[in-house]
Amino acid sequence: MSVFASRYLPTMPLQFADRLNNVETSAIRELFKLLGKPGIISFAGGFPDSAMFDIEGLRAASTKALADNPGPALQYGATEGYEPLRAELVGFMRAKGIADLAPGQLIVTTGSQQALDLLGKTLVSPGDKVIVEGPTFLATIQCFRLYGAQVISAPVDGQGVRVDKLEALIAEHRPKFVYLIPTFGNPSGALLSLERRKRVLELAVKYQTLVVEDDPYGDLYFKDAPPPTLLALSQQVPGSRDLVAYCGSLSKVLSPGLRVGWLIAQPELLSRAVMCKQFSDAHTSTFAQATAAEYLKAGRMPATLRHVRQVYAQRAQVMAAALRRELGEAIEFTEPQGGLFLWARLTGAGGRVADAGEFAKRALDQGVAFVPGAPFFAAHPDLASLRLSFATADVAKIEEGMARLGKAI
Repeated sequence: MSVFASRYLPTMPLQFADRLNNVETSAIRELFKLLGKPGIISFAGGFPDSAMFDIEGLRAASTKALADNPGPALQYGATEGYEPLRAELVGFMRAKGIADLAPGQLIVTTGSQQALDLLGKTLVSPGDKVIVEGPTFLATIQCFRLYGAQVISAPVDGQGVRVDKLEALIAEHRPKFVYLIPTFGNPSGALLSLERRKRVLELAVKYQTLVVEDDPYGDLYFKDAPPPTLLALSQQVPGSRDLVAYCGSLSKVLSPGLRVGWLIAQPELLSRAVMCKQFSDAHTSTFAQATAAEYLKAGRMPATLRHVRQVYAQRAQVMAAALRRELGEAIEFTEPQGGLFLWARLTGAGGRVADAGEFAKRALDQGVAFVPGAPFFAAHPDLASLRLSFATADVAKIEEGMARLGKAI
């Protein structure tokens, strides 16, 4: 048979894994396909501004890594992570109030998203229940569902997860774990209060339930520093330390391209995560780890963070003021105190649009993109909600973008 003829023979359909029936492609990633239109102002992404990257510092760090330790930086490495980076991360976490951490108590992951994936692999069996915030990080919902979890939403308000509702859900469902972004959550931007943080840890002890703390935005505060992390506070709540798994990342504060994150957890969980990581990628890029280690060692991070906080704070303030001016009573929100996002709800006041999906279509016609809020809910989506990121647009673009939204409403 000729090669030409064989091209037209029917092929046997592939039989994909049943677990793929529980997930679908990211609504946000699909939205990016629409952003190629010239003149679009996008508030859709969850990216840091590449103009904020410390290019000089990263160049110096990568050069030093190659000059001082080229072999280890370019060779295969330990699954647990590059030892000099693990030591630097201990110091980084010490500044967050974790005084008793040792390098052996954390592993380096390929971004904090891999840490979440490893938790899914090690903890979730089909049918297990996992509680998340409603709304929460979309990729987390997809990840846990991929491993067969029944994902349950706990409501949030301006102070983060409502602990009274959370306790009722824990008591009813006895979840495998609770996943929270306590500090400037994605997408809500909410900051969990100190009182609620302590209560979350008390619930962990009372119900012997693991709490996963995802903390990619905690260093991006605008004025006052946020309350201590759950991991730091666990030192004050007897019996809670081993019930907290902490996911950290350099993606939002240094560079997402490095793909450097880390996981801190009790020894048994950490060892299982290492085993699963061996099957996945063997180890995170040693060159990226060596670069990150040299950068942290050089002491440039505090100045970088001061600059980033100042820029993002200004953009958040401009966006909030412009939204109030252009949309008025048609929108409601809590002004961000940190992070990358402004979370809002359409009110429908004055007969204006109240469905964020419809508003997103009108906004695209005006040359503006944002993300409707519905995909961020594991259940019972709020169709009036939406997420705007102020991180990657300068002040002029934010002003123009809000004016366009005013025309779309």
